[in-house]
Amino acid sequence: MHIRSFQHTGTELRVFGGDDSLQWLARELERAGARRALIVCGRSMAAGQGLSMVRDALADRCAGVFQGVQPDSPLPDVQRAAQALSDCQADAVIALGGGSAIVTARAASILLAEGSDAHGLCTRRGADGRIISPRLPAPKLPQFTVATTPTTALAKAGSAILDPASGKRLALFDPKTRARAIFVDPWMACSAPQTMVRGASLNTLTMAIEGLESIKGSALSDAALMHAVRLVADGLPLLDDAARQAQVRVDLILAAILCGQGTDQTGVGLATAFGHLLGARMDIDNGIVNALMLPHTMRFNAPALDDRQGKVLRALERHADPAPGGVSAAAIAAVSALLSRLQVPARLRDVGASREDFARIAEDALDDWFVQTNPRRIESSADVLGVMQAAW
Repeated sequence: MHIRSFQHTGTELRVFGGDDSLQWLARELERAGARRALIVCGRSMAAGQGLSMVRDALADRCAGVFQGVQPDSPLPDVQRAAQALSDCQADAVIALGGGSAIVTARAASILLAEGSDAHGLCTRRGADGRIISPRLPAPKLPQFTVATTPTTALAKAGSAILDPASGKRLALFDPKTRARAIFVDPWMACSAPQTMVRGASLNTLTMAIEGLESIKGSALSDAALMHAVRLVADGLPLLDDAARQAQVRVDLILAAILCGQGTDQTGVGLATAFGHLLGARMDIDNGIVNALMLPHTMRFNAPALDDRQGKVLRALERHADPAPGGVSAAAIAAVSALLSRLQVPARLRDVGASREDFARIAEDALDDWFVQTNPRRIESSADVLGVMQAAW
């Protein structure tokens, strides 16, 4: 009997949750030998109680605050954050907020350490046509995260920033920028706008399902990804329940961590790439785009998946109704029904996407890192265009 080969590489991560979670922040900095931490956050977070809570937890280990985080982590703001790290002689970075704060903190650490332009450090297509990520050998400042949203960036090592000059994403990858510790404080989890939590959780759901579709998975990654799907499917409908708000939001953050760890092993696919391609360019929430496109990419991938979409169906069994047509059809029906209950738009035209841009976006998709890990091989931009046309 042939047993498929796989690799599963765990990374060190310490997660602290609950009302007392921030009390461990200073101790974790001490474990890393750090005494001058720069807090990286947005202006809204800087103006509220959250920043004061983190500063109090740090005591004399706070070297300063950079409060210039912007959505999608534009390159000029990342460069300013790198300068702030240098100016205060930081020996650690604390990202306070959601995905943009985390990515800005990591990317700024990369620019500072490598001393080079982001365009020379980012993932790109090589002369042989393959997409490659350059090795970034310089030591990086230890990263710590105080989470406010359920973003999969929490457990990741990639940092995708926006180049305003070209409108394209620059993907920086360095395993040394993974968070050493994540702090999940219930008050912080409840401080984020509900729309942001919803969008980030839909992104988690999409990535977890794409991870389950991957041929690279194993029972270890399946366990993390299936439970991430369950937590999101159970939690998102309860976001309006004030009595359970804190627990739901904490669970959604834990789902994002599980998804980030699981998809590190498996990769993701075309639906996640669509969030990158359509989200920033058309000013549509990435999570909404991911979720909207997911049933369409699942249909595209189904011929290449054997029974792997059955894992998606089992994760959603509490939310699934019987459907004819086999495992893949039932899994796609279950995902579509869940997204309908969550009132996710069903068509690209419903979120203001411009059909005129489809051909250009389909070409750009071939340079997205996640397209190469899609379970069904993308032969050309015509494949991508066909999926978008089906979603129109």
